[in-house]
Amino acid sequence: MKSEGRHGDFEQVMLPHLDAAYNLARWLVRDPSIAEDVVQDAYERACRYFGAFRGGSGRAWLLQIVRNAAYSTLKAQRRRMEVSLSSEMRPADEDGAETDIPDSSSGPEAALARRQDLEALDDALNALPVAWRECLILREVEALSYKEMARVMDVPIGTVMSRLSRARQALQRREDRQGLVPKNRKPIGPTEGREFTDARR
Repeated sequence: MKSEGRHGDFEQVMLPHLDAAYNLARWLVRDPSIAEDVVQDAYERACRYFGAFRGGSGRAWLLQIVRNAAYSTLKAQRRRMEVSLSSEMRPADEDGAETDIPDSSSGPEAALARRQDLEALDDALNALPVAWRECLILREVEALSYKEMARVMDVPIGTVMSRLSRARQALQRREDRQGLVPKNRKPIGPTEGREFTDARR
């Protein structure tokens, strides 16, 4: 009975953050289907270690687990890619699937322009070091506080602020050439197709 109670607590505390978990995983691993596997793995780990959760921000605690699972996946992908390259096999393209987001509310020209914008933004984010990219996603898309970001990334708040500043500057430099970063500071990237949890609620 106690186990059932803990399981109920886990669902109540962690399931509301499913969209945020997927969002972070997708931006880190750059592949929607792999992101789903990362989230599933992260939720299994979170359920297994839920007894260690001491309250506070369940979202930050979960995103830290998602981040660790995503980095483990990226490391495994790098190893597989090294093996593929050494065997003279071309690695699979990681970038194509996630930009195929149809926009049924607009005509073909608008849909094409939207797709090109998303591809340009995707290229800009891919060009960033992964530590900078995750800073942008956690702050601009997930709206985490600096304190929560520091907890998720396991670094001092000063490091969070420095990485975020450098990431914004790097995107700003690309914006000067391509017009990528929104001036109104709205969340980065595609949001149609998934509803993301907003930490400000």
